[in-house]
Amino acid sequence: MAELGKLNTLTVLKKLDFGLYLDGGDGEEILLPRRYVPEGCSVGDAIEVFVYLDSEDMVIATTETAKAEVGECAYLKVVEVNRIGAFLDWGLPKDLLVPYGEQQVPMQVGQSYVVYPYIDPASQRIAASSKLDKFLADTSPYYKEQQKVDLMICGRTDLGYKAVVDGATIGLIFNSDVFKPIRIGQKMKGYIKHIRADKKLDLCLQLVTREALDDLSEKILAFIKAEGGRTTMTEKSPADVISKQFGVSKSSYKKALGKLYKKRLILIEKTHIELVK
Repeated sequence: MAELGKLNTLTVLKKLDFGLYLDGGDGEEILLPRRYVPEGCSVGDAIEVFVYLDSEDMVIATTETAKAEVGECAYLKVVEVNRIGAFLDWGLPKDLLVPYGEQQVPMQVGQSYVVYPYIDPASQRIAASSKLDKFLADTSPYYKEQQKVDLMICGRTDLGYKAVVDGATIGLIFNSDVFKPIRIGQKMKGYIKHIRADKKLDLCLQLVTREALDDLSEKILAFIKAEGGRTTMTEKSPADVISKQFGVSKSSYKKALGKLYKKRLILIEKTHIELVK
């Protein structure tokens, strides 16, 4: 059975002047219009197509590439807003609808949003929602700390950035763990920093291993020495200042300072840090 809103590999049943009919399963025939038919395609061939509903709500196939599938988060731009909702460009002739009731904030033409495409159970039409917490969990029992994961930045809070983990779970990158500019919709690699008692995920963009901390500690010592044995770059310095100098998060910098302090190599004051003489 062909899956609506997803890529499917379907067999050609008929070849006509206006296109191909593909085997959608359970006796369903799905039209692939002639303009999308690959050159040399014949009856019996299996081809990969995206199956969706056209403007007349007819199930149809295309070899064009959609920017998102049902059940897969994507960062898409609004091309129209009308009385029904907002319409997003997802790479197909028919734009993707986000009903007003599925908008986390009112959407505006020209702006992009992270959305979750889904099949509306009432109408069986493909739609999308920016209310990600309706579709994605904020807890997971399947991860381990320090595990590498795929992230998509999906929101901003006072504490940091919300990110979709492996397309299925929402976690949080605290501001202190952000050491480079990131933006909504950006995809990147990250790590599970900590799993809370309630199974919610704290994320980070780089692992703070013992070796990495040792290396950072040496860089900090060398930096303070170059500054004449004293620096105003404390653990309260802005994260972007720390990142520009050392290429690490504020959290990592604080841990390295703590390591040096315990070894009695530095003194940490409110306004500065200095080497122990």
